[in-house]
Amino acid sequence: MSEHNIIQEVFFKFLMQYKYDEKDLDYSSIPKYISTFQILSDIGNSGISVFDINKKEMAFYSANYGKLLGYVPSDYAETSFQFFDDKIHPDDKPKLVLNGISILKMFNQFSSDEKLNHKLINEYRMLNAQQKYIRLIEQHQILALDKKGQVWLLLGIVDISPNQEENDHVKSQLLNFRTGSFIPFEVSQKADLELTKREIEILKLVKEGLLSKEISDKLSISVHTVNTHRQRFLEKLGANNSMEAVMFASKFGLLD
Repeated sequence: MSEHNIIQEVFFKFLMQYKYDEKDLDYSSIPKYISTFQILSDIGNSGISVFDINKKEMAFYSANYGKLLGYVPSDYAETSFQFFDDKIHPDDKPKLVLNGISILKMFNQFSSDEKLNHKLINEYRMLNAQQKYIRLIEQHQILALDKKGQVWLLLGIVDISPNQEENDHVKSQLLNFRTGSFIPFEVSQKADLELTKREIEILKLVKEGLLSKEISDKLSISVHTVNTHRQRFLEKLGANNSMEAVMFASKFGLLD
């Protein structure tokens, strides 16, 4: 499985943890949001999107989204928002996905008020119509919760970043816009996530697609021992599954 597909599957499986009762979701509010956001995008020339976690799809992205990058509507008419997702720099995409998962995990521990008071600010690279990577700055915040306080609709606002340093990678920070406090999100956690030599060995084999029985045979250890090590590195990395553990470990340089 390619890294791109692993990333997409990790994120999709993470979103599957959210369970909604559609009676608790006010879908009549979305057209009102869309009307307002289309006006704002026209005025500010920002790309605006709304992601529906319940349906795992974009509920809206502004018609001028591609204009920021020099594309015309016919370029992305058939593939819709996937067109832009595919233009993200391949080195930046896994970090954005992992940061997104980490932020949602953090939000799960917040009160409803705290969820609505924070936004994630990302800077990353995307390919424009001239086949040159430019830096974008994107703000994500929660637009709506369900009646249980779960994150439901996510708002994204994208602009060209004033920072166009070509060698800069993803930069992320969490902003409490009520207090003005920032939390940098690209802090190395390697020192706190050291895995044992055996755990790294097994994790590398998991990355290659081997199952527990195959790892057991290859390393001449019992399946029970393999599964024990797998459970330990899941706990150390705070991962929900092995694919997510591979992505987290790669991000923190543990598989280098």
